[in-house]
Amino acid sequence: MSSITMRLREGTTGAVAEPDAEFAWFFRTEYEAVVRTMYLIVHDRELARDIAQEAFVQLFTRWSRISRYERPEAWVRRVGIRLAVRAMKRERLRPRLERELDVASLPKPVDVDVLRAVRKLPAAQRAAVVLFYFEDRPVAEVAEIIGCPEVTAKVHLHRARKRLAALLGERETEDVS
Repeated sequence: MSSITMRLREGTTGAVAEPDAEFAWFFRTEYEAVVRTMYLIVHDRELARDIAQEAFVQLFTRWSRISRYERPEAWVRRVGIRLAVRAMKRERLRPRLERELDVASLPKPVDVDVLRAVRKLPAAQRAAVVLFYFEDRPVAEVAEIIGCPEVTAKVHLHRARKRLAALLGERETEDVS
């Protein structure tokens, strides 16, 4: 692979792979224009930036091929426009889907202190608590999803309850069967 030499900080030099340098130059040159184009489509600056970034990520993964196109800037815009159109369709459908959503199926309110405490648990215990208490799954299913024996899932839940009780200043009372 060929490389070009670029000046780095404090006068040092280093080798940078030519395709990477070309992509970096292309990104710096085209990014703001692509964001502007996406903004004119979606009328939301943050969404436009997200879409442009996603389009450039897709470009980066294909840069060795796309860089040889006559107009790679057209390719990245075409990808961005497709992403923008999909985002607009989702946004148009959102109000209808929200109206059709059965209110009874909405999750019950959760105590913010409980959520903060759950966040402090180790990952395996947190996963077990979420699956068992928030998704109402049986212990056997929790174990299967986590990928451990059922007895280990019970241990995760037991330790999580003890830790949550301590974090919330309460006594542990419930056993998992």
